[in-house]
Amino acid sequence: MPNTKSAKKELRKSVKRQIRNKRIENNLKNLIKKSRKAIEAKDGSANDLVAQTVKAIDKAAQKGIIKKNTRDRKKSRLQLKLNQAQKK
Repeated sequence: MPNTKSAKKELRKSVKRQIRNKRIENNLKNLIKKSRKAIEAKDGSANDLVAQTVKAIDKAAQKGIIKKNTRDRKKSRLQLKLNQAQKK
């Protein structure tokens, strides 16, 4: 447990950040899952869903929730799946 006043405040801030980051991360995972399912189902709204997911991935990376390389990898794999599904 923190002893000083500033340490207590830092703990409160840390908990708030952790909750916010977890919510964004969970939302991102759900969007990726929805996008993959839409691509596999060859749904017409897959393009819009992928675009929305890419935007969320970029925002998460900008806020430091995921790293740059992770952002690039996730975007690349998602776009690759979309392109392959559209070719078939």
